[in-house]
Amino acid sequence: MSTISFRLAGIAAALALAGCATTSVQAPLKKPELDQIAAQQQGRVPATFAAFLAQVAQDRPALRPLAERIQRREALTDDEARQAARLLGLHNRLLNQAGVIDATARMVALPTVRGSVPPHEDPQIIAFGQLVGRMAADFGLQYRNVDNRVFEVRLPGSGGEEFGILTHADVVPVLASEWVLEDGTRLDPFKLTRVGGLLYGRGSIDDKGSIATVLYAMKAVKDSGLPLARTIRLMIDTTEETGGDAIRYYQQHTQLPQYNIVLDSRYPAVVAEKGTGALRAGFAVAPVRPAAPGAATITALAGAASANAIPQTATARLQAADPAALAARLQAAATAFVAANLAQGKFAIEVAPRADGVDLKVTGTSAHGSRPEEGVNPLPRLALFLQGAGVPLVDNGYAQATRYIADLFGLDYLGNRMGLAYADSFMGPLTASPTLVRENAGKVEVTANVRMPRGNTPEALSAATQAKVREWGAANGIAVEVAHTQGNWMARDPKGAWLATLLNIFGDTTGLPAAPVSTAGSTTAKQMPNAINFGPAMPGKKYTAHNANEFKEVADLDADMQMFTEMLLRIGNLAQMQ
Repeated sequence: MSTISFRLAGIAAALALAGCATTSVQAPLKKPELDQIAAQQQGRVPATFAAFLAQVAQDRPALRPLAERIQRREALTDDEARQAARLLGLHNRLLNQAGVIDATARMVALPTVRGSVPPHEDPQIIAFGQLVGRMAADFGLQYRNVDNRVFEVRLPGSGGEEFGILTHADVVPVLASEWVLEDGTRLDPFKLTRVGGLLYGRGSIDDKGSIATVLYAMKAVKDSGLPLARTIRLMIDTTEETGGDAIRYYQQHTQLPQYNIVLDSRYPAVVAEKGTGALRAGFAVAPVRPAAPGAATITALAGAASANAIPQTATARLQAADPAALAARLQAAATAFVAANLAQGKFAIEVAPRADGVDLKVTGTSAHGSRPEEGVNPLPRLALFLQGAGVPLVDNGYAQATRYIADLFGLDYLGNRMGLAYADSFMGPLTASPTLVRENAGKVEVTANVRMPRGNTPEALSAATQAKVREWGAANGIAVEVAHTQGNWMARDPKGAWLATLLNIFGDTTGLPAAPVSTAGSTTAKQMPNAINFGPAMPGKKYTAHNANEFKEVADLDADMQMFTEMLLRIGNLAQMQ
């Protein structure tokens, strides 16, 4: 039997994460037992892990042999060590939930949206780094600010190896008017608000909740005094949502860990990601043809606040010589249009008369840009409605933009209308969704969020989309500027002791199936060596990142606290990662 001897300061305990099984320890605790212990410990959670372990052993006689071996400072086998690591995760979850929620609230209160100044000069990003630095100091962890690009927190191990944990502090923009609950309650996107079991706020799930959680997990490991062979390096990126230039800067100034776990996607463990792309089409704002009698002019058009989000609402402003007649005509057409298209997703159209025209608003369901199937995109519905309402439109850039969206996207987000649809058996289908509309330098610019799976190259896909758009423009006599920047997909070899460990932690903690998965999302895992995503989105649930009313479930936060803590110990002490 293989064992690891060690000396533990602070508590009479011993742990190792290598060796053979022993009969002195109960089978590893799983979800039903963990839930039972959590219920038994409510309201009486000791401040130290040593006291908690002794208390749990009193309640559960089967754990007494483990507690006694720890009290005698005996070397533990791998199963005993895994059991102790799992119990530490449970202790952290029960003791520090309020602390994690409070830390998340302080992070959400900083609107770390990319603005007009470089992120490393942004006062909100700088304040975020200062907040993390204060937490690290309070927790007895090492802190390093890499020129306001990446914030590092380290928990030193006893050996020379380290592994990385990667998250990001920046968030996507918000449209504050969309942050309204079904009962009419208005939310402040930058104030963490608890409603029942949900924590609302921009960044609550992407990624500020994970940052707070892993910081407390590092604190729990340090405070426990349990041995840690590998140094844990937490890296907090500041530009993940807008191109990842901070991580590239970091790579030029710091050697990356050889193995990395990213907390920016979903469980059980993500080993493949689609490539993210942006297909942009531009149309001259000024009218190019004489207006038909009685034509209405689209003077404004808007969708999502960022290109990588399916919008909650899409709006258009129209002017006309007879606003009342225009409003009546659109209102009548809206009723029929909604009825005809409701089967493909619930949405609504509002027609609001103005003195000189009409405001249109289509309300759908927001979603992450990588998961259009989880939303109901109002932008193509608005475009189709404007094209089919029977109202002649002045042929300006806004009208051409709506025609482009209606013709080349419509209600399909799989690339069928462009003849580009394909799918990978593991990574899923290509998706392409129009999301962002803005006026820029005299052009109406429409951006579609593209997610490319294995089976194509960025160069080939970009060439094909641009050719299709130009072909459409030529066929319809529309001058269109088009550009497509496309990132590549990533697929890791789903093997190794560290991946098996992550899957074991997830399966035992949640009781859910645990196998490697792919994601349509794109994270900085692509920029890191040997990187796997581990949470925080739970399978079978909508991922609310980039959504209006983004939220984190408290129950899922508890699971994160439990699993991240166990992960740090078990990965930190693996004999070999592969």
